[in-house]
Amino acid sequence: MPKAVLSEIGSGSREEAAVKKRSRLDLFRFVPFRLNRLAAEVSSALSSEYQARYGLDIPEWRVLATLGFRNDACSAQYIAYCTRTHKSTISRAVTALMDRQLVERVENEDDRREYRLRLTRKGKALYEELIPRLLRREQEILSCLSAQERRDFAMLLGKIEKSLDLVQTSREADAKEAY
Repeated sequence: MPKAVLSEIGSGSREEAAVKKRSRLDLFRFVPFRLNRLAAEVSSALSSEYQARYGLDIPEWRVLATLGFRNDACSAQYIAYCTRTHKSTISRAVTALMDRQLVERVENEDDRREYRLRLTRKGKALYEELIPRLLRREQEILSCLSAQERRDFAMLLGKIEKSLDLVQTSREADAKEAY
């Protein structure tokens, strides 16, 4: 093979190696990885508040939390949509919470084939007991940030959520459920 061809082959593989080196993914700088890792750690830190004391797992807490902040009953689909949790996971959580008499089904007046979910009196009491503990834990987690950094962080999260078309308020979620 002529030297010129070998030279081109050699330079091409050097260029490819340079591109491969630049295109290596540094997970510790990759935002999706960092957000996922952060979410897992925060979720784990909060779950310690409701897992040991109340025997709730993360999906059960998500159901309880969603029903707790609402005034009206809602569907399991609504909970799955708001929490970005798979329907089958929410269904299992609802069943477990119903077995513990923390959640109950009520008939949907608009469509008698569909049931909606709401907290029982016992579920509401548990929710009310948990909220101050979780808010306190949230403050501990965010204590490394100044008040301005917390506001900025909330604003930046909101921008990312909006860019991904995620529901950001209960009003938005309620409007989506109406469709």
